[in-house]
Amino acid sequence: MEHIIYLGLGSNLENRLVNLKAAVNNLTPQMTLVKQSHVYETPPWGYKDQAPFLNQVVKVKSYETPEKLVEHLLRLEIVLGRKPSFKNGPRLIDIDILFYDDLTVFKDGLVIPHPRMHERAFVLVPLNEIAPDFVHPTLNKSIQELLQTCDVSGIKKFSK
Repeated sequence: MEHIIYLGLGSNLENRLVNLKAAVNNLTPQMTLVKQSHVYETPPWGYKDQAPFLNQVVKVKSYETPEKLVEHLLRLEIVLGRKPSFKNGPRLIDIDILFYDDLTVFKDGLVIPHPRMHERAFVLVPLNEIAPDFVHPTLNKSIQELLQTCDVSGIKKFSK
């Protein structure tokens, strides 16, 4: 069965735009790109003493299970050059599963929907661009509604 998945992408090291493009270009063959948001420049979240991020959300299709998909994404991050860092610290690339259909998963460190995405404008702004009416399966609110409760200051569409 084919599944609809939303992924959040972020980078704040080296050539941030190239990092995001490399991630999107290497999602295959496990995933097929359906739609992608614009790229947004966003202030750092959590740990503030670091460079701004570029963030993007993509909608993909896949036959993979959530477990196999997260394994693929972790391998992809490493192949693209991600090194271990501290929580909310700088990163070359970060790829998170935001939604997997309307499934909820809580096992072995895998949590879907992403547990803090509803607090993060850097996720909600690009997600709202491509899926404003998608309803969060545990909060029962649309992305558009969730975005209304977030501070979007400092977030802007990125242009080279």
